Amino acid sequence: MRFATYSRDGGPARAGVVSAAGVHPMDEDVTVLDLVRAGLGAALEAGTRALAGPAVPLPAVRLLPPVEAPTVRDFVAFEEHVEGMAAGGGGSVAPEWYQAPTFYFTSPYALIGAQDDVPVPPGCQVLDYELEVAVVVGGDGTSLSPEEAREHIFGYTVLNDWSARDLQRREMNVHLGPAKGKDFATTLGPWLVTADELDPYRDADGFLALDLRATVNGTLTGQDLLSNMGWPFEELISYASRGAQVRAGDVLGSGTCGNGGCLAELWGRSGKSDPTPLRPGDVVELAVEGIGTVRNRVVAGVTLPPVREARSRPVPRARKRG
Repeated sequence: MRFATYSRDGGPARAGVVSAAGVHPMDEDVTVLDLVRAGLGAALEAGTRALAGPAVPLPAVRLLPPVEAPTVRDFVAFEEHVEGMAAGGGGSVAPEWYQAPTFYFTSPYALIGAQDDVPVPPGCQVLDYELEVAVVVGGDGTSLSPEEAREHIFGYTVLNDWSARDLQRREMNVHLGPAKGKDFATTLGPWLVTADELDPYRDADGFLALDLRATVNGTLTGQDLLSNMGWPFEELISYASRGAQVRAGDVLGSGTCGNGGCLAELWGRSGKSDPTPLRPGDVVELAVEGIGTVRNRVVAGVTLPPVREARSRPVPRARKRG
């Protein structure tokens, strides 16, 4: 089943179930996060009831991020992507990458819908996309085993982890971040596909063998299989919960796929900025087999004053007295 959050004619956000006819509204006081917290069985029952009602054609609605995520963790689970990003600096995949899945927290307030415009963030000259799939946790847990974590998967959606590469580079040179290089926009959508729909795509090793494709202005820039992840999603959830909590509605991104999952990987491998960084007017489309497609247009952002640099380091070691 496919759950969506949408608005119509500028109205309030509503939860609905997507079918070939469009989106079928659910009760006004129900959110997709409520459905996730209720559990997959209860959500499927509620969705079945909604499918018996009328549908609003998809072109008549604005698709919002399908779930109001309490937290968003983004992993870096594709070895080929890491290799390509390191190539620009003459490096290779760090041995630490192989030891455990690594993630960072990004802002849930930056989530945007499947067809929303993306303003260039202040000060950015090197804008990039990142083709990912996200899993949505379906139940609370701590220190889950991978087997337990699989039972905590509610569903999947497409994620575009938009990246201001120049801002990100500066931040990560300080051995912290990314921060402003990431928190301006994260596309989530077009809807949330329940886990049972994608089980037929599992390969012999338990990975989801979904086709992933990225295009910029209609030109194919990246294509990979989701099954090229270094760890399956249940291991990502297990690691996130290790000595910590995951809760229903939490979003965990796979990290960028390889083979053109982002422009920076292509730049790293070729040694030149080709294709060029994204500019206002560019349209980025990410399609994931079995889930759907998100399509965002880059637009001009706000212009703000430069950030003030740090003052010169003071030398006193104690306050002046008297």
